[in-house]
Amino acid sequence: MAGEDRVLAGGAKYIDFQTDPSRYKHWKLDVNGDVATLTMDVDENGGLFEGYQLKLNSYDLGVDIELADAVQRLRFEHPEVKVVVMRSGKNRVFCAGANIRMLAGSTHAHKVNFCKFTNETRNGIEDSSENSGQRFITVVNGTAAGGGYELALATDHIILADDGSAAVSLPEVPLLAVLPGTGGLTRVVDKRKVRRDHADFFCTIEEGIKGKRA
Repeated sequence: MAGEDRVLAGGAKYIDFQTDPSRYKHWKLDVNGDVATLTMDVDENGGLFEGYQLKLNSYDLGVDIELADAVQRLRFEHPEVKVVVMRSGKNRVFCAGANIRMLAGSTHAHKVNFCKFTNETRNGIEDSSENSGQRFITVVNGTAAGGGYELALATDHIILADDGSAAVSLPEVPLLAVLPGTGGLTRVVDKRKVRRDHADFFCTIEEGIKGKRA
């Protein structure tokens, strides 16, 4: 389906950026005292546009609209929260990144704006940590690939299960011949202090890195 012919799902006439936790399709927000939990459990059939499924906790703009809303609500409605734990609601996968079929059917302008919006959401997570005192921890139990790892990188700390299957990767170069689009390499080098030559090698391996090596 060509990007210019893309139809919004459910008969919607426009993209609605207003939402709240009672309307979330893809995230669950739980607040318990000074700890909040954000659980990513993407509805495969809840894509913003028709023509694709959001499998393996992959995301489109609709998923990120909810995440952006949750981050801001935590800042302004729950200032008592000091720690936000981000986790997956699915077994053996944290997040497979941006949905490839969604991107394939999008116009160039939508792709650019989608990457800008998602990166601003991740910048918002970091700004909340720096200026609102809400630290973010990601629990990776399974695969965190591409934009999924970029989402984890935006948080303060990543806990990776050393179970032989959990892995982090930026496979955009070997799989799609494009660079990671929402700050992956920048955060690996500048935030995680990985040597540039190691980061260059890391983004060329499709399978990613597991356990203690990560």
